[in-house]
Amino acid sequence: MSIEVNNESGASVDERAISLVARHVLDSLGINPLAELSILVVDEAAMATLHKQWLDLDGPTDVMAFPMDTLDDKPGLETDPGPSLLGDVILCPSVAARQAEEAGHSTDAELFLLTTHGVLHLLGYDHGEPEDEREMFDLQAKLVTGWAETTGRGPIRTPLPGTAGQKRG
Repeated sequence: MSIEVNNESGASVDERAISLVARHVLDSLGINPLAELSILVVDEAAMATLHKQWLDLDGPTDVMAFPMDTLDDKPGLETDPGPSLLGDVILCPSVAARQAEEAGHSTDAELFLLTTHGVLHLLGYDHGEPEDEREMFDLQAKLVTGWAETTGRGPIRTPLPGTAGQKRG
C-alpha cells in the first residue's frame, strides 16, 4: 500500500504516525494492498483557499477529502476489489490544534482522528444524514480506538454520533 504524506504546513507533525493510522484504516477495511493514498498537510491559508474553492465556505477547516477512483461499494462488500488511487486527504494542523484543546486530547490525537475521517470519506462514507453519520462515526470510533490501543497513542476522544461532531466520547 502506498501512502504518501507531504507536510507543506510549516508545523511539526508526526508524518509516520499519520501514515500508520491511514494504513490501519485501510487494512482494517480490507482495502487492496496496492491502493494508493496521498495525505497533504497544509497551513490555514491553503486550507481556506481549498475550502472556498471546493465547498464555497469561508475560512479554513480541519480536513477535506478528494476521492479519485470510485469504489463500487463500501469496503467488505466487493468480492474482489482491485487496486485503486483512493485520492487525497488534506489536513490542517493549526485547526486540529484548536479542536484538540477543546476535545481534551493532543494535537497528534486530533490529526489521527481527522486522518481516519478523511480516509473514510475517500471510501464513500458520509455524515450528511443521521443514519449515515451514526454509521460513519461508529466505525471511525472503532478504528481510531483500536489503533490507539494497539499503538499506545491514546486517548483519542472521538465525536459522538448525532452531535455533528460537537460532543466527544
